[in-house]
Amino acid sequence: MANRTAIIASNGSMFDAYKVFNIATAAASADYEVTIFFTFEGLNLIHKEAHKNLPMPAGKEHFAEGFQKANVPSIEELAQMAVEMGVKIIACQMTMDVMNLKKEDFIDGIDVGGAMMFLDFAKDANMTLTF
Repeated sequence: MANRTAIIASNGSMFDAYKVFNIATAAASADYEVTIFFTFEGLNLIHKEAHKNLPMPAGKEHFAEGFQKANVPSIEELAQMAVEMGVKIIACQMTMDVMNLKKEDFIDGIDVGGAMMFLDFAKDANMTLTF
């Protein structure tokens, strides 16, 4: 059985994005099957416009300079890397409906589905993480 990592992304700050995409790309690079379920504010991490302007937690603004100095890829670049590495990205249909969002509002390479789509993957996951 393949190693599987299931991630739920339900928060939408810059730190949340780095956590989600760092873990996802690290697991994918180690040949894990990875699926991320984006719901509620987590949808901002894959929204074509919102992911370019994610808020930094209050009092942590100095991290932005640190990310640049350390040559950490942008959230946009990390999301693209995840897709290219085969990470399955699921945008929550229910949340999209509530927020009046369409698949076209999000980065390329995503799937749209409900909780069951994620749970079908997660039931056999070795790790399930929530951010």
